[in-house]
Amino acid sequence: MKFFIDTAETAEIRELATTGLVDGITTNPSLIKQSGRDFMEVIAEICDIIPGPVSAEVVAMDVEGMLREGRRLAGIAGNVTVKLPLTWDGLKACRALSDEGIATNVTLCFSANQALLAAKAGASFISPFIGRLDDLGVDGMELIHKIRAIYDIYGFETEILAASIRSAAHVEACALAGADVATIPPNVLKSLARHMLTDKGLASFLADWDATGQTI
Repeated sequence: MKFFIDTAETAEIRELATTGLVDGITTNPSLIKQSGRDFMEVIAEICDIIPGPVSAEVVAMDVEGMLREGRRLAGIAGNVTVKLPLTWDGLKACRALSDEGIATNVTLCFSANQALLAAKAGASFISPFIGRLDDLGVDGMELIHKIRAIYDIYGFETEILAASIRSAAHVEACALAGADVATIPPNVLKSLARHMLTDKGLASFLADWDATGQTI
């Protein structure tokens, strides 16, 4: 499973990139606005740091506006993926951009039927928001399982990009469900390396080593 990082903080992206674990980035205008920097400038910098897909979202809600913004975003770098909302106009824009060879990420997916439409529209990625479904008392992971089954039955190449991930447990469940990608907040990615028994084992090892008085 690929790991994308959901952030617009370029310093954080640079630090995480050194691990070799980051396959791509997802971001949105709201995240970039919080940084106080120019949207296009930030996307260009992220694309320079991460060679993998960088999702950059349009803000227009009509087809023509989405196409105009999408083409402009795609012109920033070859690894930009244009993020589009899962609306009727978003699906139309997805089809048009995909036909032009521009990678697309259809976002805000909450049903298997929506995911089916996005795949038929040629989406490179579909982003089901599992955490937001959990907030409503709906099992978000069930949606991942449904989309995986549909895509496998019909041979769709659209990658399942699990979004709205809140915890390490979410990441594990997405991996078991067959998600192609998990887009993860930086703190959640770092939490995947932690386990209380690892910490306990290291503490015991270091105590034993110090007792010998040896050095390396």
